[in-house]
Amino acid sequence: MAKVFKKTSGNGGVTLYLGKRDYVDHVEQVEKVDGVVKLDTKDFGDRKVFVQMACAFRYGSEDLDVMGLCFRKDIWIQHVQIYPESHKPTLSAMHETLLKKAGSDAKPFTFEIPNNLPCSVSLQPGPDDQGKACGVDFEVKTFLADQKSDPDEKIVKKDTARLIIRKIQYAPSQVGAGVKAEVCKSFIMSDKPVHLEASTEKDLYFHGESIPIKIKINNESNKTVKKFKITVDQATDIVLYSADKYTKTVFNQEFGETVESSSTYEKTLAITPLLADNKEKRGLSLDGRLKDEDTNLASTTMMRPGLEKEILGILVSYKIKINLMLDGGGDVTVELPLKLMHPKPEGV
Repeated sequence: MAKVFKKTSGNGGVTLYLGKRDYVDHVEQVEKVDGVVKLDTKDFGDRKVFVQMACAFRYGSEDLDVMGLCFRKDIWIQHVQIYPESHKPTLSAMHETLLKKAGSDAKPFTFEIPNNLPCSVSLQPGPDDQGKACGVDFEVKTFLADQKSDPDEKIVKKDTARLIIRKIQYAPSQVGAGVKAEVCKSFIMSDKPVHLEASTEKDLYFHGESIPIKIKINNESNKTVKKFKITVDQATDIVLYSADKYTKTVFNQEFGETVESSSTYEKTLAITPLLADNKEKRGLSLDGRLKDEDTNLASTTMMRPGLEKEILGILVSYKIKINLMLDGGGDVTVELPLKLMHPKPEGV
């Protein structure tokens, strides 16, 4: 194992160990979260040690948590007790490795993430925003307490160690066929229309991959197509706490190519939407961000058939829009759906 992630509580009593921070959602099932906690029990007294895993939707900064307002909503939460003995999972290879790293007095734990929970998504903060980003996150936390889930018990921060993890999806092994859209539009003062057809070679592309778009224009009208524009829009649908859906453009490029009256045009143009070109856009959906680690535009949400979308918290989708602008006013537009995801790494 190349790297072990660990966090120690302020009082040194508990140290949380995880072998990785990313857990893959295979749609039908999700990888188990296997970890261990090293204990230094000399100051525990009668308190017990618990490990908690929670999936939560954060829609405001903790700094603003005043007047009894809560800016965090738990979607799913589970606790296990590891001291005194209670939770005894079947040991995995990951457990064995972490137990060797942690040494004596370490206790293993396992959580199974349900496959109906959202993937990690964070909303890009603005330049002046403080605190943790809004979005869906997963957290593993170990702490000292008298009761595992008593809302009235005050858990002291120095008795707690926590690590943020991500639930992620990879592109399916089989990519689907490309998509095509076409439109035929007529204009006043022109007895013939403009035909526009656009298509892609496949239905899914990887983050950072060039996306070729084949464009065909048959201009039978008496107008000239003076230029056209290609945009990619990201739609974020926050379904958990309100019907809040908004769209942000993540790619926008104009092409100054003309198509004269009674002529045709056919060309393949490549586009690449990137987070690097959208760093200032507040509220843009990103793949869940871990501290000090880079991220990218959020992946398209892949839903299991029959799953109620409300539990997924944040749904992300993309579309490509090709817009022809004609002299004297008027335009012609087609839209193509787009899926953006990560390729599946070797061995996953």
